[in-house]
Amino acid sequence: MPKVRVGVIGVGNCFSGLIQGLEYYKRKGKVEYGLMKDKIGKYSIFDVDFVSAFDVDANKVGKKLSEAIYTAPNCVNWVKNVSLGKDVTVKESPLIDGIGVYLASLVKPKKQSKSVNQLREEILEELRSSRTEVLLNYLPVGAQKATEFWASIALEAKCGFVNCIPVFIASNKKWAKKFEKEKVPIIGDDIKSQIGATIVHRTLTKLCVDRGAKIKRTYQINVGGNTDFLNMLERKRLESKKVSKTEAVRSLIPGGIEDENIYVGPSDFIPFLGNTKLAFIRIEGTMFADVPFSIELRLEVDDKANSAGVAIDAVRYCKLALDRNIGGPLIGPSAWLMKHPPVFYSDEEARKLAEDFEKGLP
Repeated sequence: MPKVRVGVIGVGNCFSGLIQGLEYYKRKGKVEYGLMKDKIGKYSIFDVDFVSAFDVDANKVGKKLSEAIYTAPNCVNWVKNVSLGKDVTVKESPLIDGIGVYLASLVKPKKQSKSVNQLREEILEELRSSRTEVLLNYLPVGAQKATEFWASIALEAKCGFVNCIPVFIASNKKWAKKFEKEKVPIIGDDIKSQIGATIVHRTLTKLCVDRGAKIKRTYQINVGGNTDFLNMLERKRLESKKVSKTEAVRSLIPGGIEDENIYVGPSDFIPFLGNTKLAFIRIEGTMFADVPFSIELRLEVDDKANSAGVAIDAVRYCKLALDRNIGGPLIGPSAWLMKHPPVFYSDEEARKLAEDFEKGLP
């Protein structure tokens, strides 16, 4: 069977969770539950191969991928001794703006003796020689210029691009046109977790709207203890993240909601939580006869399992597009899998659009 040949940008906790989860299912030999889609087109999760990997961490560059996924500050440790078949070596990526002030206390970038242009040529050669088809972007939040660098790499190498972080590429009209022109598919932006704060908040919001209630105020507060939350202590790196999470909820409220009445965003770093993420959601509003109501919810999840359960679908949708010579933003899959897609839909509508795309329907 054909494979989905994937390259990863950023060998951090999110990717470590993805690859260890795949190993978990391989050892079981079957998938009974845990996936949104067992197969997408003809591709099962067992058809996904990781054939290239890139990072800036001095402790990861040059290591085999099967070793790098366990290297600190990574703390995902679900499965021991992941087997990758052909184990690839993690290659050097240019730093650009990939590491923020707080993250630099844990991630020590490799001293770069090569220019960005030199690294660019080496990366393109690695993608060619490894026959990488889809690039999975797991850079830290706020890596605007680094993500744009990798988007340009995807365009030149003709690799599909899955943008898991809140830097707006698929939902940026200028970038979208570039991907359309080069007939390169892109899914983005900012991955929507499998059972995460955003999808739960959206579901509660849609429930209130569908039942005729008026939402007057709402918030979502998130805390966690991994490098993602440490990085987000640097507030200037959070601008697009807050936009992404806020619009994912606001887009479902008829007529919108004023900025002063909605707060959605990461809030703090609590080291001992590790990969556990806690979300606190509140919705206030009125129902029949303008009688008030409120909902409060606490969600506890493993942040990296949440990401992996969606990324494994995104790379397969991207491969389908490559098979069909479809370029540009993939509207249905992006709306279903991402917080800030090019076009917002309800989750029910987005799921149908993604399924229609899989079936080859217009």
